[in-house]
Amino acid sequence: MKFESGIIKLPGLIDVHVHLREPGATQKEDFYTGTQAAIAGGYTQILDMPNNQVPTVTPDTLREKIKLAAGKIWCDIGFNFGATANSAALFKQVASKICAIKIYMNLTTGSLLVDTQEDRELIFKLWTVDQPIIVHAEDEALEVAIKLAKKYHRRLHITHVLSSQIKLIENARSDKVDISCDVTPHHLFLNQNDIHRLGPLAIMKPSLLSKKDQQRLWDSLDKIDMISTDHGPHTLEEKFSLSGPPFGVPGLETTLPLMLFAVSNGLLSIDRLIEMTSLNPHRIFKLPPQPKTYVLVDASKTYTISDKNLFTKCGWTPFEGMEGRGIIKKAVLRGQTVFENGKFVGKPQGRIIRPLF
Repeated sequence: MKFESGIIKLPGLIDVHVHLREPGATQKEDFYTGTQAAIAGGYTQILDMPNNQVPTVTPDTLREKIKLAAGKIWCDIGFNFGATANSAALFKQVASKICAIKIYMNLTTGSLLVDTQEDRELIFKLWTVDQPIIVHAEDEALEVAIKLAKKYHRRLHITHVLSSQIKLIENARSDKVDISCDVTPHHLFLNQNDIHRLGPLAIMKPSLLSKKDQQRLWDSLDKIDMISTDHGPHTLEEKFSLSGPPFGVPGLETTLPLMLFAVSNGLLSIDRLIEMTSLNPHRIFKLPPQPKTYVLVDASKTYTISDKNLFTKCGWTPFEGMEGRGIIKKAVLRGQTVFENGKFVGKPQGRIIRPLF
């Protein structure tokens, strides 16, 4: 696609899978810097994940997060709640304050792994709210999640989907399971061939795919509901630690330029990009509307993505050296300009959000 007119207007982007690290690991990111990174990347609504060092698994830890975020967030934030055998009994107490629950059915960052059938079944049984159950489910864990969603008539959202999972998801939809999924930019734009170049910066969960499986994700884009960054910042010191790098890479500021580059190369349409980054996340997670909210992007501009001038506290990107398209000229939140020509304007205008159900 040729962006001959230059400036395009996009609705505020929505990301349902972000790790802002506060509380417990603010050397990596915090609510202030993370939401700056979001706005600088065109995101006006994000959902924060629960696997902090102090995980979000009780009403008290949820209240603490909300308290810490209030007054210093540049974009709107909703919170996802960690699902464990112990926290399942608390679902009714927190349901009105969260956007979804998250089950970690495979090993990743944090202490929230749920790997027994008894615990998984309990979570699906006790989550009775008409909001998605987000699952990190690789290999056979996805089959388990689909069976439980069907058994208990729950809405299921598969995050950071892999090419090998697309067929299972299609079959589940044919079987009347209410299932959605998202794909990450790092699985779309990086593959196993990049590991030698990036070293520890390429360590993530799920791991990078083969070039062939990466292409299969692009070929399946019409079956994937949304793009989620899985923004997972760590300091460079942590990534290059002799004890081993933690999983995760930042992505809030680089996703839109990468996807606009894909649009310009005919890999998807601009309308499909808007569906995947705004309309579908809003619809599937029943998020509140954001009137008079948009971003203006000079899509005629191409540039080399760099570690320089990032707002994320971690200060690096695995996409350094790759081509991006589109410079965000302005971000407007509910009629208030909050970002213009590379600088933040005024005070943080973000709100804590809850789903409309």
